[in-house]
Amino acid sequence: MLNNPTADPHQTTPTKITALFGGAKLVLDETPKAITPFGGLASFLAFLGRIGYVEQLEAALPFPAPTSNNAIPLAHTFSAFLTAVVVGARRFAHTQWLRADHALHALLGLERFPGDDTIRNFFLRFSQAHVEAFWRPLWKWSLGQLAQRGEGFHLDLDSTVFQRSGGQEGAAKGYNPRRPGRKSHHPLLAVLAEAPFILHGWLRSGNTAAARGAVPFLQEALCLLPEGMGICCVRADSGFFEEALLGFLEERSLAYIVVARLTSRLKGQCAGIQEWTQLDEHYAAGEFTAQLQGWAKARRFVVVRERVRESKEAVGRQLIDVPGYTFRVWVTNRTDGPMEVWRAYNGRACVEQRIEELKAELAAAGFCLQSFWATEAAFLGVLFTFNLLSLYQQASRPGQTYLQPGTLRTAVFLAGAALGWAGKNMVVRLSAAWGGLRKHKPLVESALRWVKPASPKWAPTEVPLANSAAGGFRKTNAASQ
Repeated sequence: MLNNPTADPHQTTPTKITALFGGAKLVLDETPKAITPFGGLASFLAFLGRIGYVEQLEAALPFPAPTSNNAIPLAHTFSAFLTAVVVGARRFAHTQWLRADHALHALLGLERFPGDDTIRNFFLRFSQAHVEAFWRPLWKWSLGQLAQRGEGFHLDLDSTVFQRSGGQEGAAKGYNPRRPGRKSHHPLLAVLAEAPFILHGWLRSGNTAAARGAVPFLQEALCLLPEGMGICCVRADSGFFEEALLGFLEERSLAYIVVARLTSRLKGQCAGIQEWTQLDEHYAAGEFTAQLQGWAKARRFVVVRERVRESKEAVGRQLIDVPGYTFRVWVTNRTDGPMEVWRAYNGRACVEQRIEELKAELAAAGFCLQSFWATEAAFLGVLFTFNLLSLYQQASRPGQTYLQPGTLRTAVFLAGAALGWAGKNMVVRLSAAWGGLRKHKPLVESALRWVKPASPKWAPTEVPLANSAAGGFRKTNAASQ
């Protein structure tokens, strides 16, 4: 509650303990002041206020406002979830941590902090239509806050595995390298590498192949882009080595670099390359053109050959026909040299890092419910939180090194603070031991000075009705694949 805290009339008597080292005697007492370990969130919350987060959230909510006087507003419930993810919650039950943090409630402006059941019930209301109605405008709005890049962004496609231990909708046995044979979900992600920013995400059944649905997924992703925001190249691993995806990218005049799946024919083509450009003592590059079975046209393949050596674990596939070498092979429609293609693809390593951050630091796999669409709504909530943290860094720490969410949590957001009063005004006093105003005031001021990038116009094309088909395929058809 935000009322002026008073001493508890039933306050217990202080007790004494001994310090672990040195034998000093300490008195344990209590204070009526509201204390938070997350006073550093002040700059992040100020940034959300600056960009109009509350107005956009309330406008996008697809549910009618609750009529009960005791009901917590839906925007408060979602924001409580977002805040819990930021401070380290890994399950819905962990949101209970914050119910007693009245100083944080004051920073949020919440009279009451919702319990974990209230947050679960919020997501359990989502159907596929609600997911589309809620997230599409929020994603477009958040993309509008992103500074454009003259040369365009690299768009990286990847998928990952969320381990499941129950009978949740869409959980199925599929590719699961850590626990083979166990049920999972298999999300698909599109990441703007340089931002960093999650452009789009789908939750899918666990037995879905990596490239399954990639074309409708990319159609949706590209329709989210503001007009004028360019994609300079699409990068993907061998799971996306499919004629349908390559053809779609060519129809859209999008450059791509995709790792080739090494079939026996491609192995033979690599072994048959006669002209190699020596890059250094260990690496050489070559290329060839081939039209594979089922393909409508021939495409360019770029090959980097690496000498196997004991001093380094070579990355790539070893071809039986050419002992002593490993090969990395990409299909591409780019015209630059093999060395430039190789270097351009190497930047895709960042997408693996983004996925690891989502799973390890923001617990993207942890918020799971029985309903498929409820789980996807919570999953998208974590992706949205990641994007807001990325935008916050660009506003509060311009030009500085990107901090991973976990590092941002410990280096900035973790700061002791006490809620007090100055006359009729609430005051949040940041602990000097945690940096105090000297550390956090510049961050708040930078966030409040943020100016929205030049207003882009949204592309007039809307996502086709394939949305419904894509959604059903993700849940139902994929589950029966």
